[in-house]
Amino acid sequence: MADGSVEARDFAFTTRDFDRVRKLIYGKAGIALADSKEEMVYSRLARRLRALRLESFKTYLDGLEAGGTEEEWQEFTNALTTNLTSFFREAHHFEALKEFLQKQPSGRPVRIWCSAASTGEEPYSLAITACEAYGSLTPPVSILATDIDTNVLATAERGVYTLDRVEKLDLARKKKFFLKGAGSTAGQCRAVEPLRKLLTFRQLNLLDARYPMQGPFDAIFCRNVMIYFDKPTQLAILRKMMPLLSREGLFFAGHSESFFHAADVIRSIGRTIYRRADAR
Repeated sequence: MADGSVEARDFAFTTRDFDRVRKLIYGKAGIALADSKEEMVYSRLARRLRALRLESFKTYLDGLEAGGTEEEWQEFTNALTTNLTSFFREAHHFEALKEFLQKQPSGRPVRIWCSAASTGEEPYSLAITACEAYGSLTPPVSILATDIDTNVLATAERGVYTLDRVEKLDLARKKKFFLKGAGSTAGQCRAVEPLRKLLTFRQLNLLDARYPMQGPFDAIFCRNVMIYFDKPTQLAILRKMMPLLSREGLFFAGHSESFFHAADVIRSIGRTIYRRADAR
């Protein structure tokens, strides 16, 4: 059968298997998988079974529940992490950041944390915004870009993209901030070195009990990641993030995210931009 039904699968995948996966990824990364994600989970994890030459999901999940290796836990997490991103997604946030940066005292170092870096389009958009705000390829801005998925972080750190990924950028931005490939790299482009120097990439699980970096950050981008967490997990993460944001800093969330349940730590200033609840 070719309709994606259970009979067409290479491996048996029961409701119990799916429930075990949901419990494991929730415990590891805080991701709450909806019932509708069963086919996605099967498709992505079936690749791990083939790679490991295992015969059943039960064997694979038994191994994880018994402890598993650090490498396989990372592969499991990478497989179930969704990475949808683009340059200057939700463009009004970058305009707001530009205005914010232009109001900072001349020469004052500014720190930005991009907490769901994915394949890098968002942190590079932040770096471009910083360059444009200061009219310089060497603005006094440093950007920490983190993600739980080590595969996408490796892509982000390289800063190499197919031309279709940058096609919606205006011509001036493409010419200034990207080098077009030729020969063996035809059809690709790479972020220019000054842009890459503004960025530091690190692996981080937002569920970690403590974050290794120290604040304060002047801006935190945490967009389109909270939608994968339930409300208690969102609140726990915000309670760790907000102390790292400066009292005058800005917190940027995705357009479908809201934090009415976290009013004691964060308050909206409009258009999915927030400040600390104790901000002046």
